[in-house]
Amino acid sequence: MDIAAILRDIHETVSQSPDRGTVADYIPELARIDTGRFGMSVVLADGTQHSVGDAARPFSIQSISKIFALALALGRLGDRLWTRVGREPSGLAFNSILQLEHEAGIPRNPLINAGAIVVTDAVLAGNAPREYLGELLRFIRAAAEDDAIHINESIALSESETGHRNFALAHFLRAHGNLQNAPHMALGAYFHQCAIEMSCEQLARSGRFLMGAQGHPRLVSPGRVRRINALMMTCGHYDGSGDFAYRVGLPGKSGVGGGILVIAPGRASIAVWSPGLNAQGNSKLGTEAVEMLARRTGWSVFG
Repeated sequence: MDIAAILRDIHETVSQSPDRGTVADYIPELARIDTGRFGMSVVLADGTQHSVGDAARPFSIQSISKIFALALALGRLGDRLWTRVGREPSGLAFNSILQLEHEAGIPRNPLINAGAIVVTDAVLAGNAPREYLGELLRFIRAAAEDDAIHINESIALSESETGHRNFALAHFLRAHGNLQNAPHMALGAYFHQCAIEMSCEQLARSGRFLMGAQGHPRLVSPGRVRRINALMMTCGHYDGSGDFAYRVGLPGKSGVGGGILVIAPGRASIAVWSPGLNAQGNSKLGTEAVEMLARRTGWSVFG
């Protein structure tokens, strides 16, 4: 199978698309990103990596960071984490407060905003946000085997200044006793976590620990790898998770920066970036590109 040729074909196809989606303009720093950007990178089980387009250009990974935070939280708390956050798809927008109110401050899953704030709060555990962020960056750098991964302070500030819905979620969580740190501390860590910048090449390498293949970083136990992949499959694309599973058939996690991390268990770690989003807040062309890749390769968890 010629992965390099498949990626070139995908790049050529998406570059001709007239509808590239809409950037996340509610975060001013992201509103300025050119929707013409597109990058894609695939790391195979044998360690080879193939990339096209803007795969070496850093972008804000946003909610993809929730996967790494979840891995840290499970390592620290184990199954105790599930007393504070559920494992079910939400069926609502990623920043919705409706379900949180109905279910007494217990978020549906750790990959929507409310759930991710709880996860960050759990790992923070009374420590300074700087300590948590250092631990998170060390984890991601170890996963990617690359120390050139950093937080974009301008994006973190932009999110902090405009993240009113996230502040509302945090205060609601606090009111229900499901936030141990002060909202400004938990959200300070959360906004900086989302502002981590990576290229597709770095992101694809960082996902290798979820691939379960020999010779790649083993940062969490095989059992937790399975559980994280399961949550990515059922919850990784918010209220578009079912559609992504139907079209792609692989676990994936999106971010409003336009990135998607996708895992083909035992076969590949895949990263794609196209800043324009669809109505559910997921990369429009990124989703289409991964669907094309899955169809051409036959990769699917369903056989």
